[in-house]
Amino acid sequence: QVQLVESGGGLVQAGGSLRLSCAASGNIFRFNYMGWYRQTPGKQRDLVALIRSGGSTNYTDSVKGRFTISRDNANDTVYLQMNNLRPGDTAVYYCKAARPPWPPNWGQGTQVTVSS
Repeated sequence: QVQLVESGGGLVQAGGSLRLSCAASGNIFRFNYMGWYRQTPGKQRDLVALIRSGGSTNYTDSVKGRFTISRDNANDTVYLQMNNLRPGDTAVYYCKAARPPWPPNWGQGTQVTVSS
C-alpha cells in the first residue's frame, strides 16, 4: 500500500497561483496513472487532471490552459501547477495513484481556497 501525501494548498486571491505536490512512498512509475481530483461539500469527487506512466495528460475543461500536471519519477512526486485561480477552484484537492485492477490509493487531501 503506497502512502500519498499532498501539500501546497492554502488561501490565495483570484488570479493567483499555487503548486500542489503529491509525494509517494514508493516508485510512482509502477502506476498506470496518477491524478488530481477535487471535492466540495456535498458534491462528488471530480477529476481535475491526470498523467499516465507514458507522460500523456488529460484535463477537465474548466482548468485547461490554467493548470499543468507533471511528474518527477526520480523523487516519486506529482505536481499540479495552478495559475489564474478562480473562486470556483475552491475545493479539497486529492491525489490518486491507480494501477487497475487493484483499488486506487488516495492521499488525505489539501484545501485550496480562492478568494474573490
